[in-house]
Amino acid sequence: VQLQASGGGLVQPGGSLRLSCTASESIFSLNAMGWYRQAPGKQRELVARISAGGKTMYYADFVKGRFTISRENAKDTVYLQMNSLKLEDTAVYYCKGWGRDDDYWGQGTQVTVSS
Repeated sequence: VQLQASGGGLVQPGGSLRLSCTASESIFSLNAMGWYRQAPGKQRELVARISAGGKTMYYADFVKGRFTISRENAKDTVYLQMNSLKLEDTAVYYCKGWGRDDDYWGQGTQVTVSS
């Protein structure tokens, strides 16, 4: 499974961005999909995750109330809507798919929050 992430960019504090991650195969083949991020000099950390059925979501505490993960099965795409962005949200964001036997990573997309 190949994952293609997009939607990053430069935004001012308080602004919004929507990231997209499109899979090369049906996302129903994956147990879950999600987003990680990695800031310079820091470890990669889980941001949000959504189950195959789309009914169970997990959010890291640092994004609760600001970010929303969703999926559009017909387009094999998972989204991360990011609102009220903060300077500390600056990072490379990676999408991930949890498969039955393997995990899959998309290429990163840079999100820069700066005034």
